[in-house]
Amino acid sequence: MGFGCSGFPEDGGQESPRRSAPTAAVVYEVSGEGTVEISYLGRDEQGGATVEKNVALPWKTSVRVPLGSRPSVNIVLDGEGGQVRCSLAVGGRHAQSSTASGPYGRATCSGTLPEGVSGRGAEALPVLR
Repeated sequence: MGFGCSGFPEDGGQESPRRSAPTAAVVYEVSGEGTVEISYLGRDEQGGATVEKNVALPWKTSVRVPLGSRPSVNIVLDGEGGQVRCSLAVGGRHAQSSTASGPYGRATCSGTLPEGVSGRGAEALPVLR
């Protein structure tokens, strides 16, 4: 498709929408006692994390993560401490869990997604395009 001098497609049609990267369903969950800061990877193709501060527990979110990315959730307890557990599920299957305790205790849960829908094990993951 070419462009005329007006900057519009010559055929008068609209430009095709950008295709977003295929994604997989990921569920992050944090349970226990204490107040935490949570950072997690969601559908941000630039690899940025979402950060939530002073989160009361329990907490759970479902996100779409681009295939080939490494989904992760990080938790940090506040100065009061406590005991918390993070968990990560990919495509409905448990991938990892970890615990943190004490003042400023930390834990990270991460998983692996396939490079693409034709990758090994990808057929078991719910994928959006």
